[in-house]
Order: sequence, then structure tokens, then C-alpha cells
Amino acid sequence: MNLRNEQIDQLFNVILGLESIEDCYQFFDDLCTIKEILDMAQRLEAAKRLHQGQNYLAISKEVGISTATISRVSKCLNYGNGGYKSAIERLNKDEK
Repeated sequence: MNLRNEQIDQLFNVILGLESIEDCYQFFDDLCTIKEILDMAQRLEAAKRLHQGQNYLAISKEVGISTATISRVSKCLNYGNGGYKSAIERLNKDEK
């Protein structure tokens, strides 16, 4: 499936234009369900922990997601388009 289209470009441009955490909370609260937001946050946390070398069971217990979801995140982290890796690098840079 080709993810690229005008509507998705528009969505991403709106996201890129958000200027604060509060803007993000307002926009994503309107756009997504609470569960969708939590799921995305958990996947990012799983990617961070996988990148740090943690094992699936520890991540599952600490983050509260299934090992099947962690496996999917791991596949994307290792064989995807590099989105998780770029995000983790940004997070690591911001934490320093």
C-alpha cells in the first residue's frame, strides 16, 4: 500500500506546524482516541527500550503491551524505514 497521498501530506504538514506540547495535546486529543494515543506512546517506549537492549518480557511487563506488539516494533526498528531510529536519536539528544 502506498502511504503517500495529498491527505496524508496535509496531516503531516499540520503536525509539523504544531508549536508546543499543548498544541499537540489539543490536536491529537481531537484527532485520535485516547487508546490510539496511548498505543503510539507505548510503541515508541518499546522501541526505545529495544534500542537499549531490553528483552521482550521486561518491556511487556514494564510498558504494558503484548510481546506481539513488541515484535512488530522490533521488526520496524530493525528493518523499517528508520523512523523509530531517527525519533530515538532525537529523544536521546533532547535528554542530554
